[in-house]
Amino acid sequence: MKRPNILWYCTDQQRFDTIASLGNPYIRTPRIDELVGRGVAFTRAYTQSPICTPSRASFLTGRYPAAHHVQRNGADFFPPNETLVTRLLAEAGYDCGLIGKLHLSRAKGRIERRPNDGYRMFRWSHHPMPDWPEGHAYAEWLSHDRDVDPNTLFARYRAEPWGVPEEYHQTTWCTEAALRFLDEERDGPWLLSINPFDPHPPYDAPKEYLDRYDSSRLPLPVFGERDIAHQERLSHIDQQTRVAVDPRLPNERRAEEIRPGTPDRDATSDPPKHYDARAIKANYYAMIELIDTQFGRIVDRLEERDELEDTIIVFTSDHGELLGDHGLLYKGCRFYDGLVRVPLIFSWPARWSKGLFANGLVELVDIAPTLLDAAGIERPAAMQGIPLTTILSGAADPNEIREHVISEYWDAIVCPDGRQDHTHATMYFDGRYKSVVYHGRRLGELYDMQEDPDEIYDLWDHAPRFVLRSEVLLRHFDAFAASTWAGIERTGPY
Repeated sequence: MKRPNILWYCTDQQRFDTIASLGNPYIRTPRIDELVGRGVAFTRAYTQSPICTPSRASFLTGRYPAAHHVQRNGADFFPPNETLVTRLLAEAGYDCGLIGKLHLSRAKGRIERRPNDGYRMFRWSHHPMPDWPEGHAYAEWLSHDRDVDPNTLFARYRAEPWGVPEEYHQTTWCTEAALRFLDEERDGPWLLSINPFDPHPPYDAPKEYLDRYDSSRLPLPVFGERDIAHQERLSHIDQQTRVAVDPRLPNERRAEEIRPGTPDRDATSDPPKHYDARAIKANYYAMIELIDTQFGRIVDRLEERDELEDTIIVFTSDHGELLGDHGLLYKGCRFYDGLVRVPLIFSWPARWSKGLFANGLVELVDIAPTLLDAAGIERPAAMQGIPLTTILSGAADPNEIREHVISEYWDAIVCPDGRQDHTHATMYFDGRYKSVVYHGRRLGELYDMQEDPDEIYDLWDHAPRFVLRSEVLLRHFDAFAASTWAGIERTGPY
């Protein structure tokens, strides 16, 4: 069997509900819509963590955080005993390249320490902000290919509610680097990981994209009358937004508060205290439209090279973004769908179904075993995800995949205000009921997602539902226990 090429496009912090053909009439994503038409869209895909590093460690190993123990942003190194799917593909003859983020260990102030990742080409750019270490590929591109000083460029746009123009944008750089990789001569199959920083905050879409959105026409975030009080109850739990804000209230300070960043605050992790929720949503959508345009350029090159039919394309994100839902921005230890449910689209025109909407529950740990299965490579015994190839080929029911999904947070981020609860929490969702347990806090949440899809009415302390809570918690405990790993394969009786 001729092995397929693999284009793995992973955005950063993109919600599930940000693609036009999957139900959002307010955003323009024509090229991703085309991908949906050529492939299979998993409409209920969940991340293993609402935070970057543990999520990426999970989908690159096919293993849960409780098993691989990479549970924090800022970890000093990635454990050498964990095996990345890209390394397995490289060992099987794939020419592997990375463009953008890897984020399996600390990246601030240095190029992160690479594990045995299998990437022959490593064009690393953790984020576009001007605090780069030596060897930052995006900064080098600005200087050498665009003849632009990076620091001067970003200083110019700090005072504006938008970011650098498309021609200088990090998302554009990702595409330029990808086109060079695709045009290289090679004999065997390739895998290319493209990991742009957007639509991660700060909200800094290019002006030419932001101008396409009239924020007054966008819907407000999900918000209920109970949300302010509910978030006060959770205020000590780790979260980048500490104090919930009613997104319906106008605020005269909004223009100055949504700027991409100022020298006294890191806008990538410190959300604004006052903001116009619709203006932020317009900026976020504009960032995704830029991603759509640049992603389309890569697909066009595959078509020009007559490689599209035999290339697996995966489009996903590491986790979502609260975007004002429940009065919160950015991310942290919350498990609302806006934060833990993500896009997941697979396409292999030569072999898999086209235009299929798979509504069954899936997890990002399922990506790695799916790629190995499609390439005819044996999966390691320690890999915990399940291959989705029977769904993709049309041989199995796309609406019945997993009985449940699980997500985890364990002291994963340093909060901007320095206050740390060192929270450990887990989420369980069985397709109807979602439970969240803040371990060691005698605190939790319970939602009936069938009756309350916006997650407004927490049933945790609702006395008539105590029996239901006990039943769901037992299933929650079983699911979390199953996400650990029994360890080294047993080959004898003792």
